[in-house]
Amino acid sequence: MSHWHPRPPTPSPLGDHAVPQDGEHLARKRIALLVTGGIAAMKAPLLARALRRQGAEVTPFISEEGLRYCTQDTLEWSCARSAVTRLTADAEHLSDAERFDAFVVAPATYNTINKVASGIADGVITATLASALGRLERGECCVLVCPSMHGSMHTKILTASLERLQGLGVTVIPPRDDYGKHNLPDPEPVVAALCAATSTSPLKGRSFLVTGGPVGADLDGVRRISSPFTGALGIEVARELALCGGDVTLLLGSGSLPAPAWLNAQTVHSIDEYREIVMRTLASRPHQAAILSAAVADFAPHTIRHGKTKSADGPWTVELHPTSKVIDEVHRAHPDLEIVGFKFEAGSSQADLLRIASERAATHGACVANRAEDNPRGGEHAAWLVVRGHEPQCLKGKPAIARAIRVHLEHDALTHRRAHP
Repeated sequence: MSHWHPRPPTPSPLGDHAVPQDGEHLARKRIALLVTGGIAAMKAPLLARALRRQGAEVTPFISEEGLRYCTQDTLEWSCARSAVTRLTADAEHLSDAERFDAFVVAPATYNTINKVASGIADGVITATLASALGRLERGECCVLVCPSMHGSMHTKILTASLERLQGLGVTVIPPRDDYGKHNLPDPEPVVAALCAATSTSPLKGRSFLVTGGPVGADLDGVRRISSPFTGALGIEVARELALCGGDVTLLLGSGSLPAPAWLNAQTVHSIDEYREIVMRTLASRPHQAAILSAAVADFAPHTIRHGKTKSADGPWTVELHPTSKVIDEVHRAHPDLEIVGFKFEAGSSQADLLRIASERAATHGACVANRAEDNPRGGEHAAWLVVRGHEPQCLKGKPAIARAIRVHLEHDALTHRRAHP
């Protein structure tokens, strides 16, 4: 381990309690974070800050048992708000003075889940949830619970309680199944569930197909034609749409970066498999849009050799033939479907790139176009979003590209009566 020469940290414009912003899906949303008495309560401060990174205003409620595992000071520092540890004459559990958009119980213990399902309201958390369920019945808020307990406590009683709560409209966030326990998930899937539950986007409840990463062509049993793309942009687009409450199916070519476990993602290994799954998915139910960012190989060998070709056998000449364009097949099969295509060029001018993108957008609806010259290795992803009937929009960074696609699709959903859930 190298010797560290002590130096001050890099200055930051953020204040002590501030958090960097990852997005705006919870902007202006008031979230009540209810912390019960399980060991997983020690993770509540991390969840609070993750919620704030999406713009949420988080008020913590914590039970007396919860304070055994998470201190009041830690929770208040993480939320930048005072914690409710007991009920006073202000009737904090009723939240009349400050209406919450959502209540999330993390962790939700066996004791709390069964009490709430049975209508018991004998403490800070259970009384607050009793009022929250009343507001949920009137459509005034969302209620989410994150079960966390040892596997031996997963009884028929617990199952019945969770089923009853879900029947009342409560969202149960699946726990992380590990070491024989229901563990509190990492913050990201909890934040994603809250974003989707509280979303007012016109994309909420609508279906989307997103593809990404390299879809190569086999040369033999080992080697294949592929590309250096990673699928990172496709993952970012799928994530953005899912946070809006969209029902997203993500297809990634083999060799892509792994998608977050909470996304509905699967891997495809060949052009034929990619084509078959794309067409089957779109035919299975109405979709609002298909965002096809996968880098499908433009050429494939006329024949594929079996096994591994040995270099000792000498030179190997491969005859390549153009592959069919899956995006065109999608358009022919679903002419009314909004498609966001992607175009990558190298060695062409920006004017040529935008001309090609405009032609694609005229057919499919929208096209994201970029050049190798505008994307240096290790640099920020730069691209143009070209939408039929609009001026091209220059974007920097994958999150910005994903947000622009989301905004385009929201406008499309509001102006076209298709794919309604």
